[in-house]
Amino acid sequence: MRFVWWLLFVSSIWVVWFFLAINVHARDLGQWDDSYISQWFRTLMMPDNPTVPCCGESDAYWADEVETGPNGELIAVITDDRDDAPLKRPHVAVGTKIVVPPNKIKWNKGNPTGHIVIFLSYGSVWCYVQNGGV
Repeated sequence: MRFVWWLLFVSSIWVVWFFLAINVHARDLGQWDDSYISQWFRTLMMPDNPTVPCCGESDAYWADEVETGPNGELIAVITDDRDDAPLKRPHVAVGTKIVVPPNKIKWNKGNPTGHIVIFLSYGSVWCYVQNGGV
C-alpha cells in the first residue's frame, strides 16, 4: 500500500513539473547569456595587445557600413540601432563615422554575430572585427 502512495506522489510531481515547463517563455535582451556568441565576446583580445580583452558586449556596436578615407584609412559607420539600456552602454548615434586604426583590426577570431563589430571605450577604438567566419 505504501508503494502505491509513493507512486501516486511521484507521478503527481511529474505532472506538475510538465505543466510548469510548458509555460516557460524565452526572451532575448541582446545579452546572449552563455551562448556561443557570448563566449566569443569574452575571448576576444586586442590585436595589438593580445593580453588585453577587446572589452565586452557593453562596448560593442554594429558598424555594418564601411568607407575608405582620403588617405586609404578604414572608416566604420555605426549602424547599431539597438536600445542601449539593456546592453548597459553609452549611446553612439547611428551614422557616426569612426576612423579605425590598422592595429585594431582583428583577423584571427571569426565573427558569429552576423555584423561587423567595433568596440569603443572612452572614445577610442579597442577592436574592430569584420563580419564572417567562425
